[in-house]
Amino acid sequence: MSVPKLSELSVGDAVGSATVHLTRADLVRYADASGDQNPIHRSDEVARSVGLSGVIAHGMLTMGVAVRVVVDWCGDPAAVVDYGTRFTGQVPVGADDAPEPGADLEVSAVVGALDVEAGTARVDITATCGGTRVLGRARAVVRLPA
Repeated sequence: MSVPKLSELSVGDAVGSATVHLTRADLVRYADASGDQNPIHRSDEVARSVGLSGVIAHGMLTMGVAVRVVVDWCGDPAAVVDYGTRFTGQVPVGADDAPEPGADLEVSAVVGALDVEAGTARVDITATCGGTRVLGRARAVVRLPA
């Protein structure tokens, strides 16, 4: 895979897309790695007691999965010099024995702006689950060769 060059990009160019299937086991692994042991990510009972429909994915896991499309495109995680988003929805993750186990996070990204002087491209990311947008204003700034 070749590294994209800033001079060859235009606003609106597709960066990539992916569908990532998340399972309850993924949530357990993420909780263990991150230290975020909030029970809304493990227990339907606890999640429902706080008004959720059931277990949801960690917001930071969702954010990390979404930026993967950009990292795969540019070829280097260190090229991402800024990344931010607003959490606008939840990713409900069905149990293994549920009618719809897990959850599919659909991610796509396009070039949103170019800054030739800074040598960067802003990449706008869209992330949805079940047709609902779960990240708003998700933007990564990537430093690229001229």
